[in-house]
This record gives sequence, C-alpha cells and structure tokens, in this order.
Amino acid sequence: MVADPTTRPDVLPTERLLASGMCRPELRPALRRIDNRRNGLSVAALWSTVIALLTVAVLLDDPVVYLAAFVLMGPVYVRFAILMHEAAHKLLFSNKRMNDWVGTWLIAYPAFTPVQLYRRAHFAHHRVEFGPDEPDMAFYGGYRCTRRTLLRRLFRDAIGISGWKNFISLIKAVRVPTARRMVLGIFGVQAAMWAISWVATGRWWVYPLLWWLPWMTQWRVLNRLRAIAEHGGLEASKDRRATTHNIRQSWLARFWLVPYNTGWHLAHHVDMGVPWRNLPRFHAELVSAGYVTDALTYPSYWTFWRSISSA
Repeated sequence: MVADPTTRPDVLPTERLLASGMCRPELRPALRRIDNRRNGLSVAALWSTVIALLTVAVLLDDPVVYLAAFVLMGPVYVRFAILMHEAAHKLLFSNKRMNDWVGTWLIAYPAFTPVQLYRRAHFAHHRVEFGPDEPDMAFYGGYRCTRRTLLRRLFRDAIGISGWKNFISLIKAVRVPTARRMVLGIFGVQAAMWAISWVATGRWWVYPLLWWLPWMTQWRVLNRLRAIAEHGGLEASKDRRATTHNIRQSWLARFWLVPYNTGWHLAHHVDMGVPWRNLPRFHAELVSAGYVTDALTYPSYWTFWRSISSA
C-alpha cells in the first residue's frame, strides 16, 4: 500500500517549510495556536448531543427512535475519541491542567479510555510509525487482505467480540497496581453515568443500550475503518507519505468517521503540534509546496477500502 516514489516528489525544504515538512519557526506559532473558547464549545456541544439523543429517544419511546439513537452513538464515540486524542497531545486547551482534567474526566473516562496509558503508547506511535514500539500494529498490519478477511474482521467488531475483549481487559487491569487508579476512575464515571440516566429516565436499560452497547459494537467498526485508512498496509519510513495515507475529505466521511479535521492525518503526522482546527490550513501548505499530490491522494474512503482489500 506504500505509494510509488513518483507520487512523492522531493520538494522540501521550501521558503515556508523545513526538510521535515514542518513550517519554518516564524510561521509555526500561528498554526499551533489553540482556540480555547471554541474547543470548550466543542466539548459542550458533544455532551449536548449525547443528552439530546437520549432525551429524544426516551420521550418518543419508539423502537425505531431507539435504533436511530443507537446508530448515531457510533459517530458520537468517534468524536469522544478524537477530542481525547487532542487532549492526549495537550492541544485541547492551552492551560495544561485544564487540558488534562477535561480530557480525562469529561472525554476519556466516559469513553472507557485510560488516557494516561493511551498518551504514552500514542507518542510511541508518533516517534516511529511501524517501529518496534508501535502500539497499533494489530490494526495496521495484514493489509492488503482479501475482502472476505476484512469483512470477517468488521463482523467480529460489529457483534461485540472485539469490544468484549477490550472490556474484559479493562476489568482485569484493576489488578495491575499502576493501572488500578485509572481503571477505577473509568468505572466510577460509568457508574455515575448509569445512575444519572436511570434517575433521569426511570429506565435502567437506557445506559447499557445507548451507551455501553454502541461502544462494544459499532464504535469498533468505525475505529477499525478509520485506523486502516490512516496507516493500513504502510511501512516505517522517514517520509511521512510512506507511513500515513492521504484521503480526500467529504462531509459524509467527516460526519461518520473523521470529525474534527482528523481526516487530514498526514498533516498531523508531519507536525503533531498543530491543533485540529488548523490542520486543513497546514494541509494546504503541504499541497502548495508540492509535498502532497493528487497522485498520492485517494479520492474517497470507499475507494481506499476497495483498494486495500481484494475480491
């Protein structure tokens, strides 16, 4: 899946970009500016979406509406994951204490994620993609594959097999001294969410149906599809274009799979210090420099998934 060298022209450095692809120091502060107010609104909007979905489902009390709320919780979990990723990079808020508190208690723990462990592993991913400490090789390796193999993996995700393994691992981590406090924090937040939803709706099953079960099932599908679209089938290289795919963004993909500009993933790997709001602008710099070309770019996620699997 590594792009042909002819699609990766040697154009760096330029007047605006260094040999690494990062902007020159005098241009970097504007790209790395964190918009605290708007990020705060994004966190509030995400939680408002959760509350709205649960409220509408319970008030209408119809199986079709519950099903729609269940399906829409998939993209909601994607948004929690991306904002958690932003907090792990310390780019959600410029105040680091606020960044870590909001990222932990309002984003990561509600989404069953021990963000402190995630941060450590994720930085290993950024240091050397596909290196010896790559934490996500299970997602990225094994591609290309047959369409049947890809569908089998997605089916296991969709019916909860992958989610159950993750859930059991989280429970077992309580016995690990270095992880116990984080895991208890996660389950404490989940217990609070269950209690609040039970009291607010009078229905004990709203939390497991519309929060726990989407995390166990469809979130796994969306997470796998996004992960392989970012790095599936690539290789370790100093050229980020050989470690990270570039896929043209559409409104539909940004809704379901890659919100908060995370689809501009190549730009993120060239400079992981650029906050999500500025990734399209940085991507435009890479395109303008000739570093990112049309020949390097998949026209859609659907095209990419078809190319990474064969009949």
